[in-house]
Amino acid sequence: MMCLPFHKEDTDMDTALLSWNNIISTCGVPKIIISNRDPKFTSEFWTNLYDMLGTKLAFCTAYHPQKDGLAERMIQKMEDILRRFCAYGMEYKDHEGFTHDWVTLLPEVQHAYNTSHHSTTGKTPTLGEKGWNPLFPVDHLKKRLLTIHPTAKDFHEMWKRACDAAAKCENAVEIKLTEEFSRKHPVFPVSLVKPYFQKEEDKFPFRKKNPTHSEIVEGEDSPGPVKKIIKARKIRLNGKDQRKYLVRFKNQTADKDKWFSEAAIPDGNLHLRRFRASRMT
Repeated sequence: MMCLPFHKEDTDMDTALLSWNNIISTCGVPKIIISNRDPKFTSEFWTNLYDMLGTKLAFCTAYHPQKDGLAERMIQKMEDILRRFCAYGMEYKDHEGFTHDWVTLLPEVQHAYNTSHHSTTGKTPTLGEKGWNPLFPVDHLKKRLLTIHPTAKDFHEMWKRACDAAAKCENAVEIKLTEEFSRKHPVFPVSLVKPYFQKEEDKFPFRKKNPTHSEIVEGEDSPGPVKKIIKARKIRLNGKDQRKYLVRFKNQTADKDKWFSEAAIPDGNLHLRRFRASRMT
């Protein structure tokens, strides 16, 4: 893919010269040209010129899948990229403080597009056209990496082993099967498995465990003799209604009050009679 500056005022002749100087002189006469329906590409001069050269002209329209979908998508993507360079008043300032307009940035756009992997092909345009990818500065660094620091070699080998292992099990997992499933292949897609937790607490090991109702009510010994019963309440436990009583102890403050079932109250009969009598008055 080539990025060539093209201006609104350019004529059909300018378009033909741009094509000759940059495309035909480099790649030869194309068999087919896929373009949008810009008037410059549909003009009589342009169509007659490439008719003489034996080139077929194909025009794509946005959102028409019956056309060449790959070319249509590429044109849309390039338009989206170039709009950011052609934005009104945009100026790019490099590290030396010099400003550049969008035309001077086209080589960088072309290089970035041609060296990026495309989802449709899984390869870069440069690799598909020339059979090799251009080198980057980081590629030269990789060659010198093992000599830069002695530990880099060990780390490089460890990283390579980890990458190789991850590549083998990217979409699969091996499971230890029970005896009844021993005849099955133990490798399954990751989409069909999920972690198994024997208990609910195993899912969140650091979550603070809330005490059960029985632990709250009868989990501790009585701090002393009972002074009186403060109040009662009804709760539902294991599908049954149960009545609990809040007990206050002698020589203890209110924060030491505890809930008990009727059978668990120390000297319960006496204090229950007093409590029920006080509610009737």
